[in-house]
Amino acid sequence: MKEVRRPWGSEKHFAKNEKRTVKILSVAPGEALSLQKHRYRVEEWFFLTDGWVQKGSRKFKVRKGAFVRIGKNQRHRLFAKKKRVEVLEVSFGKFLQSDEVRLEDKYGRA
Repeated sequence: MKEVRRPWGSEKHFAKNEKRTVKILSVAPGEALSLQKHRYRVEEWFFLTDGWVQKGSRKFKVRKGAFVRIGKNQRHRLFAKKKRVEVLEVSFGKFLQSDEVRLEDKYGRA
């Protein structure tokens, strides 16, 4: 993400002239995405609410308005504790569900 200052404030540029997939993730209280990694894409998460992230073995809280970048082959997950978590996700690279390698999944998915 690139922040561009303007006389009236600023703009946050998430992508410019690049192939990408953009979506909003909404994680219900007490739920979590699978611990996963991707071989062919990079993800950038812009937090619309406060939330929780795991990158590698490190788990940490992220404040609303913060930005987290997930590199290729980096173990990661998004999770919610007591409140719903919402994130704007921008994925760069090949977006294929088969690219997702699940390492742990509380819902029994492979």
